[in-house]
Amino acid sequence: MAKKSRATFQKREKERARQHKQQDKAQRRLAAKEQRASGAPRPEDDVLASAGMGLEPPTVPAPWEDAHPTE
Repeated sequence: MAKKSRATFQKREKERARQHKQQDKAQRRLAAKEQRASGAPRPEDDVLASAGMGLEPPTVPAPWEDAHPTE
């Protein structure tokens, strides 16, 4: 009968650890969300353009333009 109570105790401890881990994770998520919200503003389009990055999708290389999809 002693084994049954030990197993129950282990289950209880495992469940407490799981709940504690979930709480820690939720706190980290909130902290990250607040940090993102109070962080630097998003870069403007002209900043992206000056860095050589655009918002449009990249162009397709020449050999692949005429290729037909295989199904």
